[in-house]
Amino acid sequence: MAQAVRFYETGGPDVLRWETAEVGEPGRGEVRIRHEAVGLNFADTYFRTGLYPAALPAGMGVEAAGVIEAVGPDITDFRAGDRVTYTGSPLGAYSTERVMPAEHLIRLPEEIPFETAASMTMRGLTTAYLLRRIHPLRAGDTVLLHAAAGGVGSLFTQWAKLLGVTVIGTVSSEEKAAIARANGCDHVVLYTRENVAERVREITDGKGVPVVFDSIGKTTYQSSLDSLARRGLLVCFGTASGPVPPIDAMQLAVKGSLFVTRPALADYIADPTERAELAGELFSHVAAGRIRVDINQRYVLPDAQQAHRDLESGRSVGTSVFVL
Repeated sequence: MAQAVRFYETGGPDVLRWETAEVGEPGRGEVRIRHEAVGLNFADTYFRTGLYPAALPAGMGVEAAGVIEAVGPDITDFRAGDRVTYTGSPLGAYSTERVMPAEHLIRLPEEIPFETAASMTMRGLTTAYLLRRIHPLRAGDTVLLHAAAGGVGSLFTQWAKLLGVTVIGTVSSEEKAAIARANGCDHVVLYTRENVAERVREITDGKGVPVVFDSIGKTTYQSSLDSLARRGLLVCFGTASGPVPPIDAMQLAVKGSLFVTRPALADYIADPTERAELAGELFSHVAAGRIRVDINQRYVLPDAQQAHRDLESGRSVGTSVFVL
């Protein structure tokens, strides 16, 4: 029997249950996949707490990598034995195997290990659309990135370096500051002891930055707005500290005719061609060693409760993954 993490009510990490699960055979448009590694993302906690609604009972997780064991009718792009990865699929990645729609799968090159894929498909594709689709960044531009030592932050700073983009990164500790610098962060601001907006103005000679990438939300959005240059763009792509409060449109005008966007990865990988382009660029950088993927925490699926506690408390640093 397969095994999976499921939850029957929303709440803290203790609502997660490790139990046996029947998988069955794939139907039309589906495949059965055996997981080799499963991604752990902060967004998983949003489903568990109910911030992101899900019909209960539900599986947990949206990212994993593994091998296709069987394909359903009308599947022509994949076959049994193919190495694949995915993100953004229906909940249920915290499992040893599952049946799922083939439309979400991304073919995984031999050069990319399963653990690497499971730890960076969501973060890597997020980084890809942030840097390659949101704003026409050019070499010499300077941007502000919150949580610079996190999973996305670690990939973002390395990729930005390849593009010639200067990154001002915020972190909470000296330990995380060292990680951010090691990944190419040009300027590190400890938000626990420094005024972020003031430091950004100092670094940019008073101009501010054209783009702020903010995955924290409630506690950082104001400093993000205050760090922007005239006609700058605030990219709110996460809510680790809670949802961003309503923003007064007049405030955007007063602060320099600012723009705000709240993008979702799903809308940047919905088109198969665009998803393949972003994944191809990501995989080429990782396979060539231009972008390093460090896995700092490894868990097993029965320990999902502890993994979520570590994630929400800030004890985990950078990227985490479940190994099978």
